[in-house]
Amino acid sequence: MSIRTLLSVGLCVACAFAAPAFAQDEDAALAARLHAEEAGLVAQRATYPALFAQAYARYPQIPAGVLEAIAWSQTRWLPPVAQRAGDNHHHMPTAHGVMGLYGGEGFTDQLADAAALLGVPPGRIADDARYNILGAAALLAREIDAMGKREAGANVATLAPALARYAGFTPERSGSAVDGFARDSFAFDVLLTLDRGINEKGALVPETPVNWEQAFAPDQLALMRAPMVRLDLSGDRIEAGGYAIDPLSETLVASGKPDRSTAAGMAPMSTDYGPAIWSAASSSNYSVGRSAAISAVTIHTTQGSYAGTISWFKNPAAQVSAHYVVRSSDGQITQMVRNTNTAWHVRSHNSYTLGIEHEGYISNSAWYTTAMYNASAALVRNFCAKYSAIPCASAYRGASSSGTVVLPSSVKIKGHQHYSGNDHTDPGIYWNWSRYYDLLNPGPGGTTKVLDSFESSVGHFTTSPTYSGSTTGISSASTALRDCSMSRNGNCSLQVKLVDNAGSTAPWAVRLLSGSGSPSANTKLSRSNGRVGLWAYAGGSGMSVALGVDDSDGTERSISRPLAANTWTWLEWSLTDANQWNAWVGGNGAITAGTVTLDAVWLFHANTSYTVYVYLDDVQVKN
Repeated sequence: MSIRTLLSVGLCVACAFAAPAFAQDEDAALAARLHAEEAGLVAQRATYPALFAQAYARYPQIPAGVLEAIAWSQTRWLPPVAQRAGDNHHHMPTAHGVMGLYGGEGFTDQLADAAALLGVPPGRIADDARYNILGAAALLAREIDAMGKREAGANVATLAPALARYAGFTPERSGSAVDGFARDSFAFDVLLTLDRGINEKGALVPETPVNWEQAFAPDQLALMRAPMVRLDLSGDRIEAGGYAIDPLSETLVASGKPDRSTAAGMAPMSTDYGPAIWSAASSSNYSVGRSAAISAVTIHTTQGSYAGTISWFKNPAAQVSAHYVVRSSDGQITQMVRNTNTAWHVRSHNSYTLGIEHEGYISNSAWYTTAMYNASAALVRNFCAKYSAIPCASAYRGASSSGTVVLPSSVKIKGHQHYSGNDHTDPGIYWNWSRYYDLLNPGPGGTTKVLDSFESSVGHFTTSPTYSGSTTGISSASTALRDCSMSRNGNCSLQVKLVDNAGSTAPWAVRLLSGSGSPSANTKLSRSNGRVGLWAYAGGSGMSVALGVDDSDGTERSISRPLAANTWTWLEWSLTDANQWNAWVGGNGAITAGTVTLDAVWLFHANTSYTVYVYLDDVQVKN
């Protein structure tokens, strides 16, 4: 076998401590639904790339990838399924087709606008995929033209104002900034999708680096926590104009105030839950005060987008609200109703509940991301600490379902579908209650936790090997994709394809980010007796592996461990042994915090012109 063949066979990083089977992580019924869904998605999504190409040919002023990113942000490339009346969640305006265009109902009538531009009936825009995509392209091209940016291949970052105007939310009123945050959030999410790229179950959005400073003002970037991980923080310290890059979150913050920027014009942060953004719902959509003590939490699915939900709760005609909204892509949380006030979200149970809306549709599991689960669980753990009537151990942990199943009042953390007097079915058949319960109740120790099995998604590893500016030696042709032809446990793994950068002679140092490098998007790990482990298989010699961990004072990087060729090798690092860690960015060379998060898996190799494959599977921590 040639050296090239050996290198191409690749490396596998897999499970450690007698890993539990996938069926033990998610109930068998949910696993079966996820696999069946995947097969259908791949087939359905196969028709869209040719339709996007037609739209770009007709509207060359739209940069490649933008339409795919809008479709991902609005519908995850799956037209919202027409549900029974009870699933018209909070009477949110209906989004139509793969592009998620609105037809009025309190939002802009994008169907009518697109129909006028294309000269076809609105019903065709709503129901025909080709015209749905062309209609969205016509609307966006109109906004780009209004900016005077007609050239093909325009810088995507400069399109943020056009994207904000394109968003079909509550019609803009002259001089009103009420909906500005929602529209900016829409533009941000589209650009974030482009920045990270998507290659999932037949959906493909090409990775396009975004120059965030050209998209938004510094105060907006700080508010929305735009990712700055394309900068090499190990070699650069970025600080200017009262803003700096926080080395842990790798986002822009006011200098000296990590994650608490209060520059002029910014929305203040939540006073109920520190990590959340505060953006108030219309006072017409909730009641001031409460008639009962807070004693339960309701888990919702928005049946719409994050930005659309924020806009809807700001619309006085909505007559609905929730306390918090969680974004799918990165777990960002916006609070819209104070905890002490009564949001209108679960009918007769409003008086004593806190409501959390999770972006997405119950008919598509892609919305329920690792980042969303982690962020939502952290919020609810805060509730459990704050309100004695809501113990985290009282959360529902049974099977997911598609209908209404009323649970007893002793179950304090449950779905909208679990309350009496309600006919809504969210969060539905794809919400993993067992996983959510375990995040709420991490356990006393002596347990093994699989951080990523890759059986149904890429888990925490949502970005490419070159997304971090700290990566050296490899080209942007490198990828990280879920692969079900190679695995150590279960059926699937994460294939990491490393392609040499011909213009560089630097050794390969690949920072493969977990949770995009953001602590808030990662699972908390207990330091006490903690060990993080990986299995590794090398198809050739010369590869070594290390870990990065976000500690309280910065990011530490472990010592690297070599891999023997052509054999599975178990690697692990102790979180309590300072001899196994070195300071990387802002750290002290030892892990000292009680809880930490995994920042990245590092892959090292001498510079080579060969392509090397790496497979990750069942990343674990044991306490």
